[in-house]
Amino acid sequence: SPRPGDVRVKPLDRQRRLIQGTSGQIVELLRRNPLTTDAIGNAVGLTRTAVRAQLAALLRDGIVEERGLQRGPSKPARIYGISADAELQLSRVYVPLLTQLLHVLTDRMPRSELDAIMREVGRGLMADRPIPRGPLKQRVLAASALLNDLGGVTEVDDEVNHFVIRGHGCPLAAATAQYPEACNALESLLSEFVGQRVRKCCEQHQRQRCCFKVANRAARASR
Repeated sequence: SPRPGDVRVKPLDRQRRLIQGTSGQIVELLRRNPLTTDAIGNAVGLTRTAVRAQLAALLRDGIVEERGLQRGPSKPARIYGISADAELQLSRVYVPLLTQLLHVLTDRMPRSELDAIMREVGRGLMADRPIPRGPLKQRVLAASALLNDLGGVTEVDDEVNHFVIRGHGCPLAAATAQYPEACNALESLLSEFVGQRVRKCCEQHQRQRCCFKVANRAARASR
């Protein structure tokens, strides 16, 4: 019988709808922020009728869900957001395997050992990946692109003394909800990739969002 956190792999044609064509554009927008029909139309250049047709199909497939109402000049407008199920689909097929593996490992070892293993896994993921060169900011931007390639939606903020890779979701949400140690694999992966210590600062409250902080030593030295 399925256990909490188990994920079923969806058909490939449904996965393609998440990333291709106009529906893919809408999904990408809603992964960043919930929006109204008019806001979606303005962003992708579609009429309200065309957006409603796209949303109807996405709602039917469970890719998009209603998130409440927004006050308007005449009547409230419905707000739409990406569904948790669609987020999991965009996290690639390794998520269900990882989640089940964590179930088994947690039953067989202390959490401290699981933490050490996940960090080793993250370092091992760098084996076949070219390490970026150049200034730290360029390497951090490459790390953000790597996370996006793995199913995330991230951007880099240049803060005082730090670069922050900030996500609009979590590509490992199915696993990290119960096993935050899974995020340590990404922390180790990014540290190896950037060539400098990366520290996680992920949000775990209302919605899981990736966050990784890299100290900008050059900025600190110039102060």
